[in-house]
Amino acid sequence: MQALWAAGEPRSVRDVVETVNAGRRDPLAYTTVMTVMNRLADKDVLRRERQGRGYIYEPTATDPAGIAVRSVIRQFGDAAMAHFVEEAKADPDVLRRLERLLGEEES
Repeated sequence: MQALWAAGEPRSVRDVVETVNAGRRDPLAYTTVMTVMNRLADKDVLRRERQGRGYIYEPTATDPAGIAVRSVIRQFGDAAMAHFVEEAKADPDVLRRLERLLGEEES
């Protein structure tokens, strides 16, 4: 995920393998990286688009927190949102931060 976030654009498995293996003593196999990326695409952590005979991949979230939030919302839907709002209402500091973030979105 770090290699894809750092790239800032969709990347092929080959590109990711080269990036990840650049700093490794024991390189990862192409098929290992491909399997992980395919599984992450199946879980909607990565978006996959056909390019030529292969695919290019890009993250669906900008960081690990984004992945976690997407996962919780996908799994629990409105119930997760309702609990989040109740938690925010119960903690004035969290509520202020949420209001500030919502205000930034409207600008």
